[in-house]
Amino acid sequence: MRVGIRVNMAEALETIKEYLPPAWKPSARSRVERLYSIVLGGTGARANVRTFNLLYSDGARISRSLNLDEVLERFEDDLKLFVAETTRRRVFVHAGVVGWNDKAIVIPGRSFTGKTTLVAELVRQGATYYSDEYAVLDERGCVHPYLRPLSIRDSSSGKIERVTASRLGGRHGRKPLPVGLVVVSNYKEGAQWRPRRLTAGQGALAMFANTVPARSRPEAAFSVLRAIMPHAQILKGVRGEALSVVDYILRAIE
Repeated sequence: MRVGIRVNMAEALETIKEYLPPAWKPSARSRVERLYSIVLGGTGARANVRTFNLLYSDGARISRSLNLDEVLERFEDDLKLFVAETTRRRVFVHAGVVGWNDKAIVIPGRSFTGKTTLVAELVRQGATYYSDEYAVLDERGCVHPYLRPLSIRDSSSGKIERVTASRLGGRHGRKPLPVGLVVVSNYKEGAQWRPRRLTAGQGALAMFANTVPARSRPEAAFSVLRAIMPHAQILKGVRGEALSVVDYILRAIE
């Protein structure tokens, strides 16, 4: 897959690189599947006039803001989703992933379900970091690393801080892992962790609900999920603080 990026100021490219997906590589080919144009604004001809930063995707404007960070975050989100929807040899599932005892623990869920907090706590307890955004699955059902800094949300301000696994005392995964455990959970303040086991079919449905190409490639997605479920434990439950459940989760895969 090739994506093009045009900017009106060449010096902005170094900053934009920080928002690209993991393992991207430059290409000299001019034909691309999607073209982004980023027009940087700033101070206008008059000191008291500021111009907007603009983001276009295939000619359609998708972001306009005086705050450049907002535009770049919108670019990052749109590009991630485009890659996740259109990559043919992988299936992307909204999920956090860590490695433990040479198996992957997959925590499916969208934003605000607490998956990043749980991933961060598992990494602090010695698990290997794979992703807090996507479980990237191949046709055998193995999970590949999607190594971006964790996006940890401040509970009081709501702002996102990008935190590397090394800052949490952890390490990055390097090789694909078979799925050993799927944890379907939501955070609820004060909740007691009393998980129940799901069947392989129930687990596949829980994963499918968080699968990015579920509508565009449902057969391919289900084929991959069916390869995972017979060999994985699936737990579902409401949890309280992440620290209170990590020992249970890690013991479940030993």
